[in-house]
Amino acid sequence: MTVSKRTAVLWWLGGLIAFAITIYFHIPLATLAVPGGMAEHQSAPDAATVDAIQQAWRSDGLLNAAKIAMMMDLIFIGIFGIGCVLAGLHYRARKGNVLRPLGWAALASGVVFLITDYGETIAQFIQLTQFAGDDDLAAFASTLRPIKMAACIGGFLTVLIVLIADRVSSRLA
Repeated sequence: MTVSKRTAVLWWLGGLIAFAITIYFHIPLATLAVPGGMAEHQSAPDAATVDAIQQAWRSDGLLNAAKIAMMMDLIFIGIFGIGCVLAGLHYRARKGNVLRPLGWAALASGVVFLITDYGETIAQFIQLTQFAGDDDLAAFASTLRPIKMAACIGGFLTVLIVLIADRVSSRLA
């Protein structure tokens, strides 16, 4: 599959913009009762913790804000993850000692990010929309969180590095 560099970069940059917008929607969820905001909900290990967080948000009138923030997460995940995958597809097909392995790394990071962050966020969203924590869903989401964080950071850094390496190598050619 051939993917243009322009398409890959536009999706990836779009993902960064979507991330900034998503963070904006997460800010109100950091309260005195839930200082970690959405991150606290993501790492909640059990139903009791999820219930306490959601009850605090409800008491502060933030339950709908939390739902919107999670929907924004779902949008961000798709755009950024697809951007990493497209960048990976573009660069894995390139010749060169550096670009090809970086392309594979970006592709792998994007796929792992998409799977783990969608899994985590869907598990969270189910609990939020049912307004009931679930031990299995909470454990699932909190287990996926460090994996998705590593994949997100890895995808970001890999795409950034491959873009820089491509620019440097094109100037040297």
